[in-house]
Amino acid sequence: MKLSNQSEVPVYTISGSNTARPLPEWLARRRKRSLKNDLEYANRVELLQDFEFEEASQCVRVSEDGEWVMSTGTYKPQIHTHYLPQLSLSWARHTVALNTTFILLSSDYSKSLHLQSDRSLEFHTPSGCHHTMRLPRYGRDLAYDRHSTEALVPSVGVNPDGMGEVFRLNLELGRYMRSYEVDVGGDDFTSAGAGALQGGINTGAVNTAAIAEESHNLLAFGTTLGTVELWDPRAKGRAGILVPPTQFAPDEARNEITALEFHRSGLTLATGASNGLMHLYDLRSPVPILKKDQGYGFPIHTLKFLQPSTATREQTMDPKIMSADKKIIKIWDPRDGSPWTSVEPAVDINSVAWCKDSGMLLTANEGRQQHSFFIPQLGPAPKWCSFLDNLVEEMAEDPNDPNAFSTGQTGAVYDNFKFLTVPQLRTLNLDHLIGRTNLLRPYMHGYFVGQQLYDEARLITNPYIWEEERAKRVKDKIDKERESRIRGKKKANVKVNKKLAEKLMHVEEKNERKKAQRVLERGGDDEMVDASASAPTPAAAATSDAAPGKSLLADSRFSKLFEDEDFAIDEHSHEFRMLNPSTVPEPAPRKERGLTAVEQEDADDVPGSSSDGSSSEEESYAPKKEPSSGKISTSSYKRNNKSRHPRMQVSSSTNVSSGRDRSFGSRAQNMQTKSKPSRRTTVVGEQEVSFMPQGKQRQKNNAAPESSGGDKSFNFRSKERRSASGNTFRKM
Repeated sequence: MKLSNQSEVPVYTISGSNTARPLPEWLARRRKRSLKNDLEYANRVELLQDFEFEEASQCVRVSEDGEWVMSTGTYKPQIHTHYLPQLSLSWARHTVALNTTFILLSSDYSKSLHLQSDRSLEFHTPSGCHHTMRLPRYGRDLAYDRHSTEALVPSVGVNPDGMGEVFRLNLELGRYMRSYEVDVGGDDFTSAGAGALQGGINTGAVNTAAIAEESHNLLAFGTTLGTVELWDPRAKGRAGILVPPTQFAPDEARNEITALEFHRSGLTLATGASNGLMHLYDLRSPVPILKKDQGYGFPIHTLKFLQPSTATREQTMDPKIMSADKKIIKIWDPRDGSPWTSVEPAVDINSVAWCKDSGMLLTANEGRQQHSFFIPQLGPAPKWCSFLDNLVEEMAEDPNDPNAFSTGQTGAVYDNFKFLTVPQLRTLNLDHLIGRTNLLRPYMHGYFVGQQLYDEARLITNPYIWEEERAKRVKDKIDKERESRIRGKKKANVKVNKKLAEKLMHVEEKNERKKAQRVLERGGDDEMVDASASAPTPAAAATSDAAPGKSLLADSRFSKLFEDEDFAIDEHSHEFRMLNPSTVPEPAPRKERGLTAVEQEDADDVPGSSSDGSSSEEESYAPKKEPSSGKISTSSYKRNNKSRHPRMQVSSSTNVSSGRDRSFGSRAQNMQTKSKPSRRTTVVGEQEVSFMPQGKQRQKNNAAPESSGGDKSFNFRSKERRSASGNTFRKM
């Protein structure tokens, strides 16, 4: 809620406080992201669901039973009806033309009569538009005479006799009756045509009508001449004419009468003119008893005597009257005209409705949202929004005095309430206030006490509360720092199974931290010191049986697990993989491999190398490993600065020998030591020659060399085709 008036009588704007012009939909969606940081938007109170129109609202009415609110607006022309006990929109209905004004014929919303701008009358029921009737001329206002069930429609223009008319539509018979003829000054003789056509631009009109329903049932009609004609519906004749002194000079035209309202007694009549002046009349005298200026010079469109429904309450409260033009709403005293409070929204006002026996005002105005104003000193909140009383009390300086408002603290929100039981009230010495004051609000098995009162009573009861609170905060800070001490990461000083030892130390450190937190929660470091003193030493632990849950590092029975290499865990074994399927083993250590024949040949070509012994030659030509796919090491590639090229291989020939084997005896000796390859012959005895080109392959620096004699099933990098799956079972 927003305080819109900083006077002695504050006015709270419940809805429509920040909407002056409707925003485009795309701009509204963009602004929704930034509205989460807007405190005023976050703390808003949405009184009624969809209490708004796309462009503007034209008229608003509250039903007699106080449970329905009907309003009309544009664009497109439509009708909204809200059900107040549920704070929601009951239904919305579109119309053909823009609504000028409407009245509720029943105590709820079920029967309503709407005056449209296309010179028609529409009867609406819950099922829709019940009937439409055409008007002879454009209407200006609507009134309903309950005694004769007639709808009165003041109209524009004159009849053939030069008199203005108020059409009478009898709802029981369903037809027009003879109209009330009101003097409006005749036709327009000043514009072009000199009144040749009936109804010129400046022709006279009957602007408004009022009925004294609760008293003598006289009819009052305000005209463009500035006069008020009183008619008796029983005699169907004119009872009298009031001529308000609205002109300032004898030759100056009077201002039009735009608003009329009877008091409940029927003796007081309030009139509002187009220049913002209001007069109060006693029907027993033609002279006004009070003159009031609205202040802005705009036509008055709403006059309302704020009278409670019960006569006993009317005797205890001061009389008030509400007047409104398009700029401001004023509430003042009809006895002397002194102002009481006012509301000036940011948009133009088209209509104002007052919820009976409450301080709630609803408006139809320009702009998207309709406004709702709450005046606590005018009356309590309506029963359908009784929570507003508590909100207003929180915003007041003294929540226990509804008349205590201050301009300095009305914008601030009062502190929260503290719930206390009866024993707690006795502890604070506040039990004597039960049943004697509004400071304690009963709720269930206890009472709500203001937070400020609770803090003061607590300080009086225990003067040392500040020292206790300070000591508590210091202790919390020390415990937090003590719990978050940096603990050095211990390293496992073992020879075998170092990975297992580090894992066990990590679990042990985690358990120590949990134990430290529990000790700090129970009361400090004393228990931790006692626990460390009572803990057995490693020597004692070695002699005694290990308790369950104790670390394996301090247990003597498992000492060889971290000392003897025979107990080393082989992560590449089949048993380890079966017990730990999700553990990824570390790659096997690299082993030195022998040189290939080509690499040995290149090494022999280096000066200083010896080739005398046949054993060295045999070692150079003997195969060091099984045939591979022609890969060469990166070191040899860089040393020789040349890559392997495709070569021709003859199946019948032996391996290429060194260029130094010149003698036949050395060749024969080498051939005896080497295994002869298998030969494939054809039918005619010819030998088959096959070409096996070997292309270049990328060298990977991080690839582990193949082992010369081990089992290749444990090393997945030795496979010619690498598996795309990371599953451990596929690598076994």
